[in-house]
Amino acid sequence: MKTCINGATTMPYPLEEDIRSAGAVGFQEVEIWASKLDEYLKTNSTASVRALLERFEVSPATICPCGISFFGDVESTLAQLEQRAKTAAEIGCPVLLVCPDAPPQDMPLDRAFDKAASEALRYAEVAHRYGVKIAIEPLGMHPFVPGPAEALRIINQANHPALGLMMDTFHYYKSGVPIDDVKNIPVDKLFIVHINDCEDRPRAELNDGHRLYPGEGILPLVETLRVLKEKGYQGALSVEIFRQEYWQQPVDQITARSMESLKRVLSQI
Repeated sequence: MKTCINGATTMPYPLEEDIRSAGAVGFQEVEIWASKLDEYLKTNSTASVRALLERFEVSPATICPCGISFFGDVESTLAQLEQRAKTAAEIGCPVLLVCPDAPPQDMPLDRAFDKAASEALRYAEVAHRYGVKIAIEPLGMHPFVPGPAEALRIINQANHPALGLMMDTFHYYKSGVPIDDVKNIPVDKLFIVHINDCEDRPRAELNDGHRLYPGEGILPLVETLRVLKEKGYQGALSVEIFRQEYWQQPVDQITARSMESLKRVLSQI
């Protein structure tokens, strides 16, 4: 499995610092935070992004988060996603990570999944034209896609090779996803894993600000990583943490702590 860090973990810092710092501590990959990329591209080119990645010897894992809509303005979102896919291809990034929306409350669940799968197929076809894949992110206690079972229902129904899902240890814990559901994820459909820990609080009270460095909270990370290892997962393990306390620290301190904590957990599997 590959070491990776997400741009959210170093949120106050610009894209060029994310890339430089990730390379300095030895991360193999970096997830590019979409708004940081947009800011950088106001005055720089995609070729410049590629040059930065090559200079600091890190590969782009995803651009995230990317907007997607199954139930809203699909045409506008398709156009936005196509631009993201074009940019991803130009910087050598293989995956767009997307967060799903939810259906209207009066829409029957079967119809909602039919609609989501139909639109997901359209998004996948657009991304595929650029050689890019889409990873759907299940979100903690989300009303429609709280875990991998729901994401896989959409993915399997859409049935496109460019469509898969991601795993976030915090979101899966918040949604109460059982380890058997992780075991049931086809490894070829698992495009990236976000690894993080969290405080010991009731699930309903947890928010992104309660995330911690891997191994410093209550999540069963070693058990989860052993399952991924047994499945043959060889993709990125990306440290993604939204914590104000960490954000106040120098960027190199954040990336170093992220790498140290990730290696410590990996050493136990």
